[in-house]
Amino acid sequence: MGLQKLDHVNIVTTRLSEMVEWYQSVLGLSLGPRPDFPFAGAWLYTGDTATIHLIENNGAPKVGSEVGLKLEHFAFSATGMDQFEKRLHQNDQEFEKIAVPGTSLIQFHVADPEGNHVHIDFDTAQE
Repeated sequence: MGLQKLDHVNIVTTRLSEMVEWYQSVLGLSLGPRPDFPFAGAWLYTGDTATIHLIENNGAPKVGSEVGLKLEHFAFSATGMDQFEKRLHQNDQEFEKIAVPGTSLIQFHVADPEGNHVHIDFDTAQE
């Protein structure tokens, strides 16, 4: 057995429609097909991959949340840094832009409507 890649991130939210809108308008993901689960949610795609799975929860906290477990961040690799930065400004999205020392990487750090830390990495050697 050998892990090959991260398939998706699953996020529980009390603000489903706001989260869908944010991932579409700020990160440019596409809303796509999702199995007919017996609970509300949405899948957002990068290309053909359902990268972000959202699950609506308006009830009790999910397992793990009561002990303060928290994912610090997740990240995407991307191209088109100038267009992405323009999109952030158009959406009045707060962000932090960091040049990673000793590399050709530029990171944009943002927070979704639920406060999840997401960063988007651009390799300036590839731009």
